[in-house]
Amino acid sequence: MSGRHPRPGGDLVRSRRAARRLALAALFEAEFGQRTAPAVLERHLAETEGDPETTRHARLLVDAAVANRAAIDARIQVAAPQHPVVTLARMDRVLLRAGICEVLHSPATPARVAIAEWVELARVYGGDPARRFVNGVLGRVARDIAAEATESDPEPRSTVVPDAHA
Repeated sequence: MSGRHPRPGGDLVRSRRAARRLALAALFEAEFGQRTAPAVLERHLAETEGDPETTRHARLLVDAAVANRAAIDARIQVAAPQHPVVTLARMDRVLLRAGICEVLHSPATPARVAIAEWVELARVYGGDPARRFVNGVLGRVARDIAAEATESDPEPRSTVVPDAHA
């Protein structure tokens, strides 16, 4: 025996990483216009033997990215106005859309974790310039989302003490 024990949640981490790669592949292939991202994803899922969590998270990412594309693109435009979305390299555009989608639509994944994972995928598929760009845009979007949440609920719930005499 090696004495190594599996890390708690390690299977979930592996499943989510696999889901991100599947979502990235589906969204990227859909950029070329031959098939929709959900159709590409379903083909990939049929070809691989993924676990249910991988399938669930990949579908969540692809479906949310497709359904919220205009809002996601608007966030990219605000975060990087000098880089119009239509002029971005396809891979950079897909990495940003998927990363923002996960930050916005996957509450089970902390924003910092989602950002770190998408930045790593940017490094792998786009090199260091893409890594820096994706990190900057996702960081800005995450800060904007946090600021929006603070503006809509300025009083943190943890400080509200119910009146004991009520």
